[in-house]
Amino acid sequence: MSKVALVTGGTRGIGEAISRGLKEAGYTVAATYAGNTEKAEAFKAETGIHVYKWDVSDPDACAAGIAQVESDLGPVEVLVNNAGITRDGMFHKMDFDQWRAVMSTNLDSMFTMTHPVINGMRSRGSGRIINISSINGQKGQMGQTNYSAAKAGVIGFTKALAQENAFKGITVNCVCPGYIGTDMVAAMPEKVLESIVGGIPVGRLGKPDEIAETVVYLASDKAGFMTGAVMTINGGQYMA
Repeated sequence: MSKVALVTGGTRGIGEAISRGLKEAGYTVAATYAGNTEKAEAFKAETGIHVYKWDVSDPDACAAGIAQVESDLGPVEVLVNNAGITRDGMFHKMDFDQWRAVMSTNLDSMFTMTHPVINGMRSRGSGRIINISSINGQKGQMGQTNYSAAKAGVIGFTKALAQENAFKGITVNCVCPGYIGTDMVAAMPEKVLESIVGGIPVGRLGKPDEIAETVVYLASDKAGFMTGAVMTINGGQYMA
């Protein structure tokens, strides 16, 4: 029986590539989504990947959703915390709703999604938790104090949780993508996109599959000695 991998925000963008990559690697994949049911159902029909709708910032919804996944598919042995949103704006013009929305989805979800699965992993003596942060959680980004703070928090969460659970056979790692060629990035104004690419030493945007391949490795038995790591994948734009 194949291992169950749960990917939040797993039906679009980087999350979609991760879900596909894990399925190709032999996992039984469950992908969560927040709002676009039409897209999610089309993704399910095309890939055969199980999809579930809930808000990752809601602890009760996460507990219920994970319980349903485990009832349907079996215990979650790989968790990929990928879901995230942006509510950009200069800090002096930002309101608390913009701050709170990003913190709730991008950082609180580390707790709401991981807490319901960690004890099962500990009791089984194995597990993989892979958290998706960002280049902007490493270096900061003007107009993204909320996003940068949340994604920096993901890195700290990863390192602390890795230390707590290494002796239980659970690895916890973090991937920090740079600018990746998703629909969201492609929708940027052309001049802004040109400026971003101009600052990437390899001269191009990353590909979602390049992130997915790293996640698949971190989920595998081959990565058993890697924990607390921060994988920087940004084409040389920021060298941590």
